[in-house]
Amino acid sequence: MHIGPEPTTDRFSVVMSGDEGIIPGNALVVDAQKPFRPLSKFGNNFLNRFQCCQIRNPVLDSIVIIDTPGILSGEKQRLDRGYDFTAVVQWFAEHVDRIILLFDAYKLDISDEFRRVIESLRGYDDKVRIVLNKADMIDAQQLMRVYGALMWGLGKVLGTPEVVRVFIGSFWDRPLRYDVNRHLFELESQDLFKDLRSLPSNAAMRKLNDMIRRARLAKVHAYIIGHLKKQMPSIVGKNKKKQELINNLQQIYDSISRLHHVSPGDFPKLSHMQSILSEQDFTNFPSLKERLIEQVDVMLTQEIPKLMQMIPIVSLLYISQHALLYFYFTIFQRWFLCIKTVMVKQSFKHTP
Repeated sequence: MHIGPEPTTDRFSVVMSGDEGIIPGNALVVDAQKPFRPLSKFGNNFLNRFQCCQIRNPVLDSIVIIDTPGILSGEKQRLDRGYDFTAVVQWFAEHVDRIILLFDAYKLDISDEFRRVIESLRGYDDKVRIVLNKADMIDAQQLMRVYGALMWGLGKVLGTPEVVRVFIGSFWDRPLRYDVNRHLFELESQDLFKDLRSLPSNAAMRKLNDMIRRARLAKVHAYIIGHLKKQMPSIVGKNKKKQELINNLQQIYDSISRLHHVSPGDFPKLSHMQSILSEQDFTNFPSLKERLIEQVDVMLTQEIPKLMQMIPIVSLLYISQHALLYFYFTIFQRWFLCIKTVMVKQSFKHTP
């Protein structure tokens, strides 16, 4: 991987343990030993910008790092990619354990594409960490203003009332330019590394949490599809009824929420769901099977609690095998590609 001050990262790069070498994207998605087969759906334009860099390093025995392309400003750059960048990021967000959004202290603007990327991460807020990098390049007074500007910008994009945690520091091995905040940077880096080192011990709980989340989403999806199927006429007026149902999808959400006691936050994004439904044939939808819903409820209320009781034992066994786990950061860019999304996945190669 080439690293430098100019725009260097032009592809999704998987950094993982293995015999040193680079595996191109088309070969990577057909490798049954790696969990990237679903990425083939994004086409050759994406696969030509996707690679795996293998290296022998003890750090990578327990984690896999996904380094993303730089996110540039302007509509032309987004269209010229030739693939759905936001959809790719969302796929990785669903499968990783930690997402790090990296900002430079002197480059805080959030482009339209980066805004779409951040919005696509909604639902995975517990995985996201914000890092303000290269904070040693400015003095204490400027750092205070930069931190405030970053929080203000993030507040407009994240759309949540909770205050997001921002780790401040200079994550490279060179001397600090302004060392007045050295103690602050050291404490912040320790907090961030502690968070990353906790990934192995909490892996089992996160996997269980993801399974619960997917089960709830599948249950809501079944309610929606079942309702649409039930409302469709059997002979005439199908297209008209389909469009009517799509236009009234919010009212359908409200009805399902009241009838089945579903939280409004469990429903898929309205505009996204309407876009998908417009391309579907409602007559091919399956009817709702209450028996399957009951099985999901049994899993959530009876089987999942049993698994949760086993998690402390699994975590202790994992910690004993990975007692020497550590993590380090390398700086991927110097100034131009200053906004990046780095996704860290513990034991990613073992994920189905």
